[in-house]
Amino acid sequence: MAVEIEAQGIRPLRRQIINQIEQLIETQMEHQLRTPNISDHPCFNGAVHGKKGRLHLPISPACNIQCRFCRRACNSKELRPGVAKGILPIEEAVDIVGKALELCPEITVVGIAGPGDALASFHAVEAFRQVHKAYPHLIKCLSTNGLALPGKADLLYDLGVRTVTVTVNAVDPWSASKVVSHILWEGKVYRGEEAGRILLAHQLRGIQQASQRGIIVKVNTVLIPTINDHCIGDIARTVKQAGATVHNIIPLIPQHELKDIPAPTCEQINKARSDGEVYLKQFRHCQHCRADACGIIGQEDLSAELYGGRRMETFSHG
Repeated sequence: MAVEIEAQGIRPLRRQIINQIEQLIETQMEHQLRTPNISDHPCFNGAVHGKKGRLHLPISPACNIQCRFCRRACNSKELRPGVAKGILPIEEAVDIVGKALELCPEITVVGIAGPGDALASFHAVEAFRQVHKAYPHLIKCLSTNGLALPGKADLLYDLGVRTVTVTVNAVDPWSASKVVSHILWEGKVYRGEEAGRILLAHQLRGIQQASQRGIIVKVNTVLIPTINDHCIGDIARTVKQAGATVHNIIPLIPQHELKDIPAPTCEQINKARSDGEVYLKQFRHCQHCRADACGIIGQEDLSAELYGGRRMETFSHG
């Protein structure tokens, strides 16, 4: 009788434990379904570069720095960063993501990389808030010059952003002044080496905070012969110390103030990557993607079909 009573007392406890285990497994499975796999990011992992797709939302209308090589534009022809058909209204972002997935189910990443800077205005933050709620399983990626990155790590993480790309073209004020014409910070315009010092300090602090929060940071560097080609190793070493884990060398497109500097040769690009690789893993599959790019990199871009005859505003050059 005593054994039977004891067994009856154990059964509910056993059932309770089993229920708790099943609930834990279900919670973990749900978390896995809602948590994006960063290895599926084609701009961070070369192994999936021609297999997984990405969507760039052209949300950001303004920039807070002026690079001497940058000429932002709204058109459907140029295949380069800083260019989009127009600015996508925030309230249309979720709809565009849905349509992009219909066109290209292989899309794993929703990124915001322009045409202005993603942190120079509120547009990217609000768009990510809505997109993450609707599509939590997609990787959220943000590209920025880093000026406004400090203090944003917690916010970006809460918005689902798990990868951030920061463009760092110099780690000394003199070189920075040759790359950047001016910056706009807290309502004031800074130029020359002072602008370079402020920008670099913000970039490194932002990278450090983001990486400490658990965000994977890639650094893009535009390779500019005669200006920063001699210091790629210094850039890689410095950003690695701040917390970056991937480095991407992008060849200069000669335009704007640097139109007379020739694009780097293949030999110069390979040397720069070798210099950087001493300190950081080099990403070697980057394309000059538009700010409204859609689809699998290396295959047909679907942005024209995605946006079609949609009316879009132009952006501020401020």
